[in-house]
Amino acid sequence: MRESQTAESRPYHHGDLRRALVDAARRILEAEGPTALSLRAVAREAGVSPAAPYHHFKDKAELLDAIADEGWQMLDAAMAKAKAEAEPRGKLTALGIAYVCFARENPALYRVMYDAARDNEALPDQMQHGDDSAYCKVRDTMIELGADPTATVDLELATTAAWCAAHGLAEMAGFKQFEHLKQELGGEVPFLRAIFAHLGLFPHASHD
Repeated sequence: MRESQTAESRPYHHGDLRRALVDAARRILEAEGPTALSLRAVAREAGVSPAAPYHHFKDKAELLDAIADEGWQMLDAAMAKAKAEAEPRGKLTALGIAYVCFARENPALYRVMYDAARDNEALPDQMQHGDDSAYCKVRDTMIELGADPTATVDLELATTAAWCAAHGLAEMAGFKQFEHLKQELGGEVPFLRAIFAHLGLFPHASHD
């Protein structure tokens, strides 16, 4: 168990309590896992009274939903950055690699994001309907690469297939059975790029 910082060593400004609580929850989550997470533990980590979290979250479930929402925002930002930095024909692959890398770098947060989605039996509304969401980035990139924007069912199926491919790879990329491929190809990112190249949905994946 790590030692929490005190309120004096990590103060928050009036009006930022919710932000401080979510940040504290993420620190606990990444360091100790979801079983260590409670409103009391988050209050202690944030350096506030045990009652303070209840001003923003009625229970642990609401706190986890807030953490999940932040995770989706972080994923959106990571994918936006990757797309902006890629050459045109490599943008879809760059989105996939950014997705997998985000999941690998934030395993506890990523798990909470999908646990919340399973509990709600749906992905967050903003993921599919926000113009700048991760899902829409994949869909719009497919259109930029030549997909017919009027073929709505085919486009939705293709976007979902690409998302599922990235999600599956994120779940499996750390398996030790793939270490020899990573060594052969020169590291994790070349390995991810090669996998996407073999899926057929990611044009010119090996050249982005």
